[in-house]
Amino acid sequence: MIEELIVELKTPPIPYYLGSGCSEFKIGDHHPKRKNLGIYDLLIVVKGELHIGENGQQWKLTRGDTLLLLPEEEHYSVSPCSQETVFYWVHFEHSKQQENHPKNNQKGILYTSRPFGNPYGLRLPKHSQLSNPEVFFDKIKQLLVLPINNSFWEEQRLLAELLAMLEKGGSNGSGSVAARLAERAAAYIQKNYKEKITNETLASALHFHPNYIVRCMKTKYELTPNEYLHEFRLERAKRLLITTEWPIDRIAEEVGFRYAPYFSACFKRSVGLSPIRFRKQFLK
Repeated sequence: MIEELIVELKTPPIPYYLGSGCSEFKIGDHHPKRKNLGIYDLLIVVKGELHIGENGQQWKLTRGDTLLLLPEEEHYSVSPCSQETVFYWVHFEHSKQQENHPKNNQKGILYTSRPFGNPYGLRLPKHSQLSNPEVFFDKIKQLLVLPINNSFWEEQRLLAELLAMLEKGGSNGSGSVAARLAERAAAYIQKNYKEKITNETLASALHFHPNYIVRCMKTKYELTPNEYLHEFRLERAKRLLITTEWPIDRIAEEVGFRYAPYFSACFKRSVGLSPIRFRKQFLK
């Protein structure tokens, strides 16, 4: 049994639709072998069986199964089709978020186009079984009949709906208990970020051992609860620096820092600029 795998895409930027189609394989046909395709390839089986591998792992896909092939990996046929097989494919692109840091910016201007941090990570199952494949099939059929020109926003909308359905449908696996706990912890932190929050505070609120909560958040967000709280406070501070004329000490207190000098030091260490210099970038 293959361990549940999750593909996480940080957004923005959002996934960008490139194309889709329907392939029909006869008995004895193989899925093509490809390496470094450069785009995500989402497969959805309508009927038959598709035997496919990627980097040493293998899947047998039947009706309603999905498989997300990665841009930089090698995928290949494990065995030929033993029956007539039909599957949809959807190609999309997702560029990794580019960090803008003063070390790489001689003018010292940071986050000029998007000053705030990444708000979301799209978590897609590597392999899943759709609970209602007909709804998924219908969305893809809508993509296939769109005119080639002047359909950009409709294509993007349908891709977003497909990925949202895939993410939601993939949230029922055994590995999602830890992910849901991490999300609960993050929600608690976002709601109470102005207050003092410790691992023990989270443990009491969520009724789980603090060490387990830390592991769950590290797995999902690559941050401990304390690191997540710290980053969230700084993100709130960025918004207040841009949208208000409040003095620094008031902003520090508003986002949960007891001492303004400590807040300024943390902000500069994280962003690369002092709060005052950060604010001046956006003054006209």
